[in-house]
Amino acid sequence: METVKQLSLFLENKPGHVYSICKALGDAGINIYTLTLADTAQFGILRLIVEDAESSKALLEKEGFIVNIADVLAVRIDNQPGRLAQVAEILNKEGINVEYVYAFANRHIFLYRVDDTEKAYQKLISNGFCVLSSHELFNTNK
Repeated sequence: METVKQLSLFLENKPGHVYSICKALGDAGINIYTLTLADTAQFGILRLIVEDAESSKALLEKEGFIVNIADVLAVRIDNQPGRLAQVAEILNKEGINVEYVYAFANRHIFLYRVDDTEKAYQKLISNGFCVLSSHELFNTNK
């Protein structure tokens, strides 16, 4: 099964946290491929895709951040009307819950965090969708 490792950081909603994370990773020569930030009044969750999740996690924990690693599916989806609905239908038919989804800008690659990664992977592959490995994700269209 091909998954991509995603970092999730739990942050207090204060100025400077996103900067500190981006700066620490940049200073260490770690590229951020994509990210998403969701917030509430007091806390936020920053999700990042980087090439070396384990090293990045260790680095950010040294900086005092709480970091988790999760498996996500990187699904290549053609830019055509209804294609996102097809993925949603496949997952829905199998009773797989989509916890969240976000995309790589202009690459037609969507990152899915689901409650049953193995089943989702198998169903998407068997329905003709391309699920990328980390290697494929980081070396496509550079």
